[in-house]
Amino acid sequence: MTPESIMTMGQQALLTAVLVSAPLLLAALAIGLVVSVFQAMTQINEMTLSFIPKLLAVFAMMALAGPWMTMTLVEYVRRLFLGIPGIVG
Repeated sequence: MTPESIMTMGQQALLTAVLVSAPLLLAALAIGLVVSVFQAMTQINEMTLSFIPKLLAVFAMMALAGPWMTMTLVEYVRRLFLGIPGIVG
């Protein structure tokens, strides 16, 4: 096992984590921005107002992107398990 292979595995793990978490984080970011603009326009200073819309957006995005996220994780784990013989031997 070389340092290059360890770095490659770590890089693939981080890339997979970013790809899988991106849809949920972007949905929460977009809803948070919309709610913040609404609060600024109406001068409502309620900190908890954005919680429910963000929660609903994240659940909706999980329903929409969930199969893709699952397949991405399964593909990464499959590549990782198939690479074990090359790492050990």
